[in-house]
Amino acid sequence: MTVPHAFIAGLPKAELHVHHVGSATPRIVSELAARHPDSKVPTDPEALADYFCFTDFAHFIDIYLSVVDLIRTPEDVRLLTYEVARDLQRQNVRYAELTVTPYSSVRRGIDERGFMTAIEDARKTAETEFGVVLRWCFDIPGEAGLESAAETLRLAVTDGLRPEGLVSFGLGGPEIGVPRPQFKPYFDRAIAAGLRSVPHAGETTGPDTIWDALRELRAERIGHGTSAVRDPRLLAHLAEHRIPLEVCPTSNVATRAVPSLEEHPLAAMVEAGVLVTINSDDPPMFGTDLNGEYAVAARLLGLDEQGIAELAKNAVEASFLDPAGKSLLAAEIDAYTAQWLTP
Repeated sequence: MTVPHAFIAGLPKAELHVHHVGSATPRIVSELAARHPDSKVPTDPEALADYFCFTDFAHFIDIYLSVVDLIRTPEDVRLLTYEVARDLQRQNVRYAELTVTPYSSVRRGIDERGFMTAIEDARKTAETEFGVVLRWCFDIPGEAGLESAAETLRLAVTDGLRPEGLVSFGLGGPEIGVPRPQFKPYFDRAIAAGLRSVPHAGETTGPDTIWDALRELRAERIGHGTSAVRDPRLLAHLAEHRIPLEVCPTSNVATRAVPSLEEHPLAAMVEAGVLVTINSDDPPMFGTDLNGEYAVAARLLGLDEQGIAELAKNAVEASFLDPAGKSLLAAEIDAYTAQWLTP
């Protein structure tokens, strides 16, 4: 069964797992590299395709951090954020929860208030100009240890710093050698401050990491959760409690977390009744975008247009958008699909 690309392209969508720096297009990366010529990142957009070819997850992290190093001023931050919103609008994304790692920028010397002002200014401008609603997930870079957790928490909960668009608290980076339970005190405080818990887990490690995220970090959604299919009891728990998985198929193959798309566990997740959402993670780095990921999902799951529309509504349900906003976006998806399917 083949869903027309035009249907997917025009479908109103929400995206819940997409990284701020990882969304920088080759054009923006090359522009930032030109601003900072001491970087090893190529300034030629065409050369970036080879640069973004990863041998394993550790290599991906190294390359990702080299791009992070290009974000050195509030002006860089605003440019990146505004252009990410422009690209989301091109894909008919109406709402996105963008994973932001402020620690990585602040420790590189960007003024913390300047950083917050830059992302908020870009967010508000994007909503006015593009009709894209952005919200933030502040993400602990796990490879940087507990110091980064403390600093990310401070930036997330301090009055006068906490940005208006912040809705959730996350944990990214490598999982191997970075156990989830050590971050419990930081998640407890973030949750007490009204933030939602959305850690990465089970991308490159086993189901135990996902259980730790659920039990210790009180995860309301799981980033990736690829290994959940190895534990039937975990799948049943996720399904029963409607705990969504933020699935990023092409990313999982690009980082070698999954050997191939044909071996991706997406179908097994759906068959188990788990609420899955489709996301792009770090799209330009993986040569994809959200529309492309929906096309992949349609093929892997054998979906028609109505099935893809229901998948899009999963993301709305799993989002931290307010109830009225959820209702409006779900209705827009239904109206678009009905119009498309009307002879």
